[in-house]
Amino acid sequence: MTNEALQNLISSWIPELEFTEEGSQFLNITVQPEQLHQLMSQLKTNSETNFDYLFCVSGIDWGKELGVVYHIESTTHRHIIVVKVKTEDRENPTFDTVSDIWLTADFHEREVFDFFGIIFSNHPNLKRLFLTEDWDGFPLRKDYVDEINMVIK
Repeated sequence: MTNEALQNLISSWIPELEFTEEGSQFLNITVQPEQLHQLMSQLKTNSETNFDYLFCVSGIDWGKELGVVYHIESTTHRHIIVVKVKTEDRENPTFDTVSDIWLTADFHEREVFDFFGIIFSNHPNLKRLFLTEDWDGFPLRKDYVDEINMVIK
């Protein structure tokens, strides 16, 4: 299925989505946080898309916004897309978990929580993965300051 055909199909489910290719061979979809779980579930279960493989989840700090980028693939249809979700709420950034859709999201989301402080609603075991429980702050955020360990140029 071409990126254009994928875009037409997916936009029929949720018309408010934003689509780009951003100089990439993959179709990029930006979804509102309240529509994330519905979209991801449809992407996996729809027979025409069958995105059965979540292979990368990345936390992103865009400065003003915090977000998550998901790379998913259909091993049946051999297509890959990128799904992005973001929020301006830096104090309580929250998105729905997709670990109930793809089990591999469990540890990916824990890593994003650990380093960015993004909360995943309904996650089965959302706790720090790499850092100690008493660690203060989220070291991959652009506004994180650690005067002891940071190299200032």
